[in-house]
Amino acid sequence: MKRYLSGLILFCFCSVSQAVLNIEITEGVEGSLPIAVVPFQWPGSVKLADADVSAIIASDLARSGKFAPLPVKDLIAYPKQPEDVHFPSWRMTGVDHLVIGGIRQEPNNQYQVYFRLFDVLKGEQVLGYSFAATRNSLRSVAHRISDRIIESLTGLSGAFDARIAYVTAKQQPGEPVTYLLQAADTDGFNSQNLLTSTEPVMSPVWSPDGTQLAYVSFEHGVPEVFVHDIYTAKRQLVTKFKGINGAPSWSPDGTRMAVTLSKDGNPDIYILDLVDKSLKRITRHWSIDTEAVWMPDGNSLVFTSSRSGKPQLYRVSIEGDARPQRLTFEGKYNANASVSQDGETISFVHGADNSYRIAVLYLETGLVQLVTDGPLDESPEFSPNGSMILYASQHNGKPVLAAVSTDGRHKQRLGLSDGEVREPAWSSVKK
Repeated sequence: MKRYLSGLILFCFCSVSQAVLNIEITEGVEGSLPIAVVPFQWPGSVKLADADVSAIIASDLARSGKFAPLPVKDLIAYPKQPEDVHFPSWRMTGVDHLVIGGIRQEPNNQYQVYFRLFDVLKGEQVLGYSFAATRNSLRSVAHRISDRIIESLTGLSGAFDARIAYVTAKQQPGEPVTYLLQAADTDGFNSQNLLTSTEPVMSPVWSPDGTQLAYVSFEHGVPEVFVHDIYTAKRQLVTKFKGINGAPSWSPDGTRMAVTLSKDGNPDIYILDLVDKSLKRITRHWSIDTEAVWMPDGNSLVFTSSRSGKPQLYRVSIEGDARPQRLTFEGKYNANASVSQDGETISFVHGADNSYRIAVLYLETGLVQLVTDGPLDESPEFSPNGSMILYASQHNGKPVLAAVSTDGRHKQRLGLSDGEVREPAWSSVKK
C-alpha cells in the first residue's frame, strides 16, 4: 500500500520524534546456525561503545535469521590469535563456527580491523581479512565483515553494509505534523535527515547506484515526484502533471522511472526517460493502475490494478504491446509488489478477512506463501540478497518497521523509542 495512489491511501502519523531505530528479534533463533563471536581486541583502555565491532557483527548475524550467536557470557574462552583457539573445547559448546579478531591503532587516527572465521568441526580457518578504517567508518567495516561471513557460509550476498530509508513524523501540541524523510544504516544507526516538510512525504525509493532517493511530496498541496541526492542534498522536481503524480520506481539501469499519472484522466502507468524527459504510456484502462516496479531484466513491470474489480498484481511488457498478465488470484486484495533481485519471487500485501499480511509469490510455480501475521502489514521491500523482507507494521498500536525472512521463520522489529516510522526502502548498494 506504500505506493498505492499517493492521494488516496495516506496513513496518519502522530507524536513522532527523530531517534535511532531500536531492533528487537522476535522470532527465529530455532534452526539457526550456532556461531561464536569473540569480543575483538581493542587498542588502549577506552572502548567506543557505539562502535563495538564484534557486537555489531554478532547483531548482524542474528538479524540475518541464519545464525544464532552464542551470548558473550557463555563463551568458554577469548582467543585473540589462531594459535589461541582450542577446537576440541569449542566443539563441546555446540557452535559450528568461531569468529575472532581485533583492532589496531594506526597513525593519524586510523584503525586496522582484522578478523578470522573458523570452521570448528574441521578445525580450520575459512576466512580472514583486514580492513582499514577511521573512527567514523568502524560501524561500516563491522557490517562489511558480517556480509563476508554470511556470504561465505550461506552463499548469499550480504545486505548489512547498505542503507535504508524511511519516513517518520513529528507533532507538537497545537502544531502541524512535521514529516521527515530519513536514511540510516540497516541497524538504525547513523541516521540522516534528508527532508523536513509540513506536508506528507511518501513512497521513497532508492536509485540503483544508491546515491539518490525518489519520493512523492505534497509540499505544494498536490502530489509531485522529486529526486533527492543524499550526498549533495540537491533536489529535482521530476513530475508535476495535473492530477496524481505518484509511485516512482527506478529502472535497473537508472535511466528511466515508472510513475503513476492521471494527467489523461485515469491513473495509469507511464515510463519517464530521465535523460531526454520523454514520457511513454504503458497501460490504458478504465481501472486504477499503479505501484509499478521493474523486473530485473528491465523489460517488464509488475503493477497493481483494479481491473478485475479488486486490487491484484499484473505483469506487463514495457513495450505496452501485449495484454497485462494477471499474477495473483487468491484473496480480494493483492497489491504493492516488490521484486527480488533474481526476479524469481515477488513480495506483496495480501488482504483477507480484514487483515493485511505480507506474502511471497514464487513466479515459477505460482505458489503463494504468507510470511507475516498482520493485521496491518504493508510496504514490503526485499533486502538486496533476497533473503529478508522489510515492511511496515504495527506493535502495541504504533506503526513500526519489521523484517521477516522469506520463509517466514525469522522476524525482527525496528521501532522508534518515542515515535512511529513508515515507508521503508532498502538500498541495494553497499556503502
